[in-house]
Amino acid sequence: MPKDMEGVVLLDVSPGAAESFERSFLEKVGHPALVCHGPHEGAICPLLADKGCSKFEAAHGIVFQLDLDRPQHRAIVARYRELGRDGLPIRVVATPEQAEQYQDVLAGVEVWTHEPTAADLDGFAAEVEANDR
Repeated sequence: MPKDMEGVVLLDVSPGAAESFERSFLEKVGHPALVCHGPHEGAICPLLADKGCSKFEAAHGIVFQLDLDRPQHRAIVARYRELGRDGLPIRVVATPEQAEQYQDVLAGVEVWTHEPTAADLDGFAAEVEANDR
């Protein structure tokens, strides 16, 4: 694998979310970040349509910050869990209410019930690196 593609993190975030902070932090600590804003209204995520996704396939870790109140977004998290390799670090940003309401979908992933901080992202980056070894 080319050195510049090691430790790639997929940021699955709504447009305008804290994407620039997360992306710049991860890239500073050596993790290239790919951004996906989720499917456009009326479209289906390629992973849910069994068409594959190059960003997901390149990811060594995922930070998911789309709206869990949307059924398609919950299905994407379930698909990440289903298709991801063993140990793929996945973090989902959710409200405390969503974390409780959708606990079945979120089983097996770590949930952040707050905006990710530098400390959260640093720990996540360390987990991605450890998983790559």
